[in-house]
Amino acid sequence: MQPRLVLSDSDTAKDVLTFLGRANQISDDGIRIQAFGGVLAMTAAALAPQGLFDQTPSILAMRIVHADPELECDIVVDELTADHDDDRRLILPETGRSPAWAGVAPPRGGWAQKSDLEAAAVANRAQWGISAVARGATPGAGEEAVRVLRAAIWGEPDEELDELPRGIAFAAHAFGFISGEEQVPVTVSGRWTRLAFRRGHVLSRGPVASGLTAVRSTGASAG
Repeated sequence: MQPRLVLSDSDTAKDVLTFLGRANQISDDGIRIQAFGGVLAMTAAALAPQGLFDQTPSILAMRIVHADPELECDIVVDELTADHDDDRRLILPETGRSPAWAGVAPPRGGWAQKSDLEAAAVANRAQWGISAVARGATPGAGEEAVRVLRAAIWGEPDEELDELPRGIAFAAHAFGFISGEEQVPVTVSGRWTRLAFRRGHVLSRGPVASGLTAVRSTGASAG
């Protein structure tokens, strides 16, 4: 028998499927599911670097729901199936995924208040970015060209978002975290920044330094 996720109720099971569905509209990397002590955390990448020299920031969406207290797991999946024998349970696939972004987890503690953002401002920047991507994507553009365009628009620091990458607005919009008027707390821990919406969290991590230094000229200096 395939393993099951046992949630607190049928509405929570539907919540998990909705989160997975939103994640699958963005990429085929799936979602990370971590359960312990009656809590299940779902994480998905809205943006993630695609290689060593890619400067795209890592921007994750996270939602936390209640689960069976005995459920313990840590797996990345790209599909879940409703269990028709018990609407609190979801059937896991036979094997999990291993996307690179899932190997870099945000810290669990040490968060300090930085500022607040208006949810309306986040929504406005999301709509601006969506329009910019649509205008910039030329007909027939290949997947790589579109990826570079999206990284440039969503990875750019935005003055209206406290200089955070515009992709935080994309993540909040794409995962349905924006709902009505809301003051969104912004906290930081190390290189991570978190926006705590009522419906979920958006976490941003700056690009990883490559460790390379600038090339310097060599040879004798002019006398």
